Amino acid sequence: MTRRSAALAVIVLFVGLAGFTTYAQVARPYHDGSVWSIAFIRVKAGMDSAYLNYLASDWKREQEAMKAEGIILSYKVIATEAHTPAEFNLMLMTEYKNLAAMEANAEKAEALGQKLFGNDQKMMQGYKDRLEIREVLGDRLGREVILEPRK
Repeated sequence: MTRRSAALAVIVLFVGLAGFTTYAQVARPYHDGSVWSIAFIRVKAGMDSAYLNYLASDWKREQEAMKAEGIILSYKVIATEAHTPAEFNLMLMTEYKNLAAMEANAEKAEALGQKLFGNDQKMMQGYKDRLEIREVLGDRLGREVILEPRK
């Protein structure tokens, strides 16, 4: 009986490995792309120009510096319609190569921010100042899905 059990175990193992090999060779018509950090912002009434001026100056300067350092790939600002007063009307999107690159460069990005804008106190004052003109409703990480087989 033990010999029979061992033979059965070997057969099950080979069938399992064959199935795994077949599964590993499946060519999917899509693959993972870059990772996006998306901030959902509600600009307060009458403050569009003030907030867009900030984005076109300090925020853009920081994004361009991170892009030049290879920390990010790109960035976008998307204006949207808010259907209720509580919804976001702007999305700030920052593209990273992948999650590992985003996490590995976190300290480098922090150091770059301090170089551009000063110490933590100055940066916190900037956050407080922007509270007057906008509200951050939340943020999400999203992964782009590329609808082509991996090359």
